[in-house]
Amino acid sequence: IGVDGVIAIPHLGASTPESEENCAEMAAQELIDYLEDGNIKNSVNMPNVFMHRTGKVRVTVIHKNQPNMIATITDTISKDGVNIASFEDKNRGEIAYSIIDCDNAVSDRIANDINSIEGVIRVRII
Repeated sequence: IGVDGVIAIPHLGASTPESEENCAEMAAQELIDYLEDGNIKNSVNMPNVFMHRTGKVRVTVIHKNQPNMIATITDTISKDGVNIASFEDKNRGEIAYSIIDCDNAVSDRIANDINSIEGVIRVRII
């Protein structure tokens, strides 16, 4: 680095067997939480989003962070009489992620309708 009084050393995190195991367990638990509940933690390119389940069905949507997107998604869900129990949305720059818990079933048609909204990247029904 060339700065007096500074000694540059490499980062040694996760360099012991115990810390490697802890990191592996943490990564596995975060993956399980995403697959089962759609929660995101410690992602490099997605916002951290966590929501306890409150509904029967969970819808997750990756979408562009743009005006009127949330209203369009929620209008699409509610048009068949589906009630939204809880909603959480976070963004990281141009990308946003929504978790939506619904009190009743969400049809494949609704999922397809959400997916066809301009700016929606991916929809999951959990």
